[in-house]
Amino acid sequence: MKKFSPPRIYITSVDDSESSNRAPTPPVQRSPPPSPQQQQQQHPQPIPSIDLTMALSDKYGVGGSYDDNGGSADEMQQINVTSLTTPGTGMTSRESSIKGHDGAGCAKGWVNWSQPLTLLAVFVLLWGVAYSILPRELTDPDTPMMRLCFLFVGAQVAGVLCTLVGLPDMLGMLFWGVLYTNVGLADFKGLLRVEAFLRDMSLINIMLLAGLGLDYDALKKLFRIIMQLTLIPTAAEVVAITVLSHYLLDLPWLWGVLLGLVITAISPNVVVTVMLRLAEQGLGKSKGIRTMILATTSCNDVLAIFLFGVILGVIFSTGNLTSQILQGPIGIVIGLVFGGACGLLLLYLPSYQAKYTNGLRFTVTILAGTLAVVGSRLVGYPSAGALGCIMTSFVAGTGWKRRLDYDTNEVGAYLDLLWKFLKPVSFSLIGKEVNFDVLEGSMVLYGTITLLVAVGFRLVFSYFSTLGSDLNWKEKAYVTLSGFPKATVQAALGPAALDLARSLNATDELERAQTVLIVTVVAIILTAPLGALLMVKLAPKWLKKDPIGEGGVV
Repeated sequence: MKKFSPPRIYITSVDDSESSNRAPTPPVQRSPPPSPQQQQQQHPQPIPSIDLTMALSDKYGVGGSYDDNGGSADEMQQINVTSLTTPGTGMTSRESSIKGHDGAGCAKGWVNWSQPLTLLAVFVLLWGVAYSILPRELTDPDTPMMRLCFLFVGAQVAGVLCTLVGLPDMLGMLFWGVLYTNVGLADFKGLLRVEAFLRDMSLINIMLLAGLGLDYDALKKLFRIIMQLTLIPTAAEVVAITVLSHYLLDLPWLWGVLLGLVITAISPNVVVTVMLRLAEQGLGKSKGIRTMILATTSCNDVLAIFLFGVILGVIFSTGNLTSQILQGPIGIVIGLVFGGACGLLLLYLPSYQAKYTNGLRFTVTILAGTLAVVGSRLVGYPSAGALGCIMTSFVAGTGWKRRLDYDTNEVGAYLDLLWKFLKPVSFSLIGKEVNFDVLEGSMVLYGTITLLVAVGFRLVFSYFSTLGSDLNWKEKAYVTLSGFPKATVQAALGPAALDLARSLNATDELERAQTVLIVTVVAIILTAPLGALLMVKLAPKWLKKDPIGEGGVV
């Protein structure tokens, strides 16, 4: 528990003018502060996530049921600390105590709304500056560069509008991209390399967050059940998609495996957002359900991203059969060595006592991930890029979490902020590839059938993977359901094959890459909103309330 000095504590329901005429109210009884070892046990390091900024805000009191020290909501309604700043959030104590007032819902809504609106303001201001100093052929609204910028701005607006009706913002971004291309605005002549680079940055961001989200201690504690939930359902889903896509979509076997790896990844954006809500409601912690779901999501995404890179490298390999066979193992070695070296570098460079440590570490992390992806293509082993990214952030993040004197959340928060910019970019660009003029109804129908059957296989095998745990059948069903939503990773991986086919002028592979992209879009549309809705609605019915004081830690 944090100790507050008496002069800084007052009863929120008593005005200053009346306080002198009333008897002093007994202070809230608080236990002595725990030792550093007890603090470490009570507050395990949270798994960094796509929505880490939201996690930090909820953890420190905006809309949560418990404060960061386990104090109840009733206590927080009684106490208002006037001059302290809540650690890790940048919020004043006035903002932290706002949940004790009737306007808490509005205040929390504004906290969430202010982020996308700020991004819109950034876009507008940047365009104003560019229009003032750059030639008109670059800044006029009808130029390819500005049409590309307006694609991202419109996607952000569409995402905000989607949240008004309770749908995930990613769907609005996706549909804006579809609309943009089908009304003839998606002609970005001369900017194909810019598009590809922006998609690469989205993928790099996701991979770094996936690696940073792997918690070494959680993996050790729940290793068996996490591995079961990662390997068995993933294998079942990939096999089902491979077989069905071969016969229904006429994809070669390797392309079927590639499609399966794209689809099998669980959306960290959806899952983490739901887990934060469970923490706020005090659900799912007592048996480690939230940790289990988060760790399984991270491991599943890491496996899917890595194997996707390997298969993609084999498909587009131009060497002989021997070089194609060795493509995967050599890529694995390169990725492990490069990522491990960069991760170790980040543990010592810069010093932990440096003034701008977190900003510099974030910069080095992003550059290392970018070099892993673009450099692996340069040396002819693109499969090394994904693993290099993941290993960099996993090794570095594991080392950072072991230092009690270092706030590891900052680097994850910077990556999360970068995703706020890249999210509309990623989803609008994937929607932009859906052209109704070339879209075949049979492809959408067969793709939907393939998707639904494969996801059904995943859910069945996922439930059986929970056997042997101490969960009851409702909790097992909820853990199973957490593997249903697909969105974030699909937006990054879906267009990757199409971009690579275009860059290599592999015209014979373009149609297959387009098929992968179309099925990916169908997966996002069908599973993201439904999965999020089911997880939110069923949680109070299927999960038990956490013990008092344990609800606020994801």
